Amino acid sequence: MNQYIIKGGKKLYGEVNISGAKNAALAILPAVILADSPCRIENIPDISDVKTIMTILSELGAEVEYIDTHTLKIDPRTVNTDIVPYESASKIRASYYFIGALLGRCCKAVVPFPGGCNFGVRPIDQHLKGFSALGCDTHLDERMIAVSSDGALKGANIYLDVVSVGATMNIMLAAVKAKGLTVIENAAREPHIVDLANFLNMMGADVSGAGTDTIKIRGVASLHGVTYSIIPDQIEAGTYMAAVAATGGNVLIKNITPKHLESISVKLIEMGVTIEEGDDCVRVIREDSLVKCNVKTMPHPGFPTDMQPQITVLLTIAQGTSMVNESVWEDNRFKYVDELKRMGANITVNGKIATIEGVETLKGATVSSTDLRAGAAMVIAGLVSQGTTYVEEIQYIERGYENIAEKLIGLGAEIDCVPKPRSLIEKIS
Repeated sequence: MNQYIIKGGKKLYGEVNISGAKNAALAILPAVILADSPCRIENIPDISDVKTIMTILSELGAEVEYIDTHTLKIDPRTVNTDIVPYESASKIRASYYFIGALLGRCCKAVVPFPGGCNFGVRPIDQHLKGFSALGCDTHLDERMIAVSSDGALKGANIYLDVVSVGATMNIMLAAVKAKGLTVIENAAREPHIVDLANFLNMMGADVSGAGTDTIKIRGVASLHGVTYSIIPDQIEAGTYMAAVAATGGNVLIKNITPKHLESISVKLIEMGVTIEEGDDCVRVIREDSLVKCNVKTMPHPGFPTDMQPQITVLLTIAQGTSMVNESVWEDNRFKYVDELKRMGANITVNGKIATIEGVETLKGATVSSTDLRAGAAMVIAGLVSQGTTYVEEIQYIERGYENIAEKLIGLGAEIDCVPKPRSLIEKIS
């Protein structure tokens, strides 16, 4: 077990390159098994969740080759099973994308219940509703999900009761080779859904409407291999934007799509941060004190729930009283608030609403990463705090951020990744 040791109080300056989008990669990589020839996937983020997906692909029989750190060649022709191994799949939430991909490939799939961050109930009922509409039967036990169809899947009209990114993408994977037309209504609109649709269309699929609330998929007989580059990571970019806003400084954030960051940029500007957009970059400048604002998380194009913990850190040191309304997940997503309180934050949580009274400064403490994005928030809190902060459980952070310590060091932060003392490890064990 490792931990981050952060000495706060340093402003950030320089340039940082954003990696490929985690949420796009975790659906696109399983989608490769729908092809009848090899795919080359570029701009892959070097994170532990992607490595787990690659392990699963190998366990299914695919031939996986790293061309370099961010480029993979995958030959799906050797996939020889529809059963995803329990140990690997139970580590990450995105393992459920293998249900849709395997259904599209061979009309059956057996996949463990997904793992990942524990910040509230995230049911897969909308996924199963979609598979059922396509003609599949489902069997669940305490560990596994088995979905199958006697014959080819058949297109259907599917209305999602709630806007679900995972269900939208999973149904897309299952439907691209189904017979006839599938229509997904009340579909999610996130950038990584558009990226998955673009990837599938390059392979020969017929998907239209991605990025709107109605997606139409006309089934095709086969898909072929392609070379494809994954979009930049919206949330990684937003996290570095928040880090600069917290510490002060001037940083150019490169390899991004500014339009994907609009909801984040608007809130930072409201708080007194200067945002300058380029074609594929954004400059973040913060010189004066931050001021209060209210934030409500919403499905895209609203403010992303995956940026909620990071902006909450900013509000802890903003002048005045702010409110954060979490409308996407249940109130468990505020578990990290107790960690910020240990650093001197003044936050009250009532259900899905956090009320934040700004304080002059945070103080270094030993804090834990309760999930991926909360872990990133703890890093930001450490950067802005007086004294030294110890961030534990950093394996959550490494699930979604490539070389976060090295990138921050390149901007002038003082952060080390070191082994946790054995006495602490034994206490946790």
